[in-house]
Amino acid sequence: MTDVSVSTLPHAPLWALEIWSNPNAVATRFAAAAGFALPKMGASSGGDALRLIRYEPTVWLVEGDTTALPSILENDGALTAIGGGVTRVLLSGEGWRRLLMEGGVFDAENPAFAVGSSATTIIDHVNIRLHVLSENTCLAYVPLSYTQGIIHFWQEAAKALD
Repeated sequence: MTDVSVSTLPHAPLWALEIWSNPNAVATRFAAAAGFALPKMGASSGGDALRLIRYEPTVWLVEGDTTALPSILENDGALTAIGGGVTRVLLSGEGWRRLLMEGGVFDAENPAFAVGSSATTIIDHVNIRLHVLSENTCLAYVPLSYTQGIIHFWQEAAKALD
């Protein structure tokens, strides 16, 4: 069996940050307040206190202290709590990339999918967001109602990997 483990992480507040208008002005205000730029498509930035992961052209997943974000957005976007509908699943071990290749439509073995990268993909018919934490760990954001099924799918698929 390939070296990979699948585990859920404790619940954490998660937010969707959307920019509707004036993206350059919001980006400037954000960088001045946060001390780092909004991440580009398919990337993340920040640290333990505040991390943003960009998955869509105008949407970022946010973890951490969001207290400053509403004033940064002003009327140019919204910050929406989504944590109640998402489970964080940690894929760890040398085989996490191979596991993601089972039942998915995303090339998780592509060298460009490196530490700090993010992607959205379909795995076993479920929309899943991925964030590479390290060479041996990837965080998957799974819709709450599909968590048990996806974890079961990954556990069974891991048994068949060699």
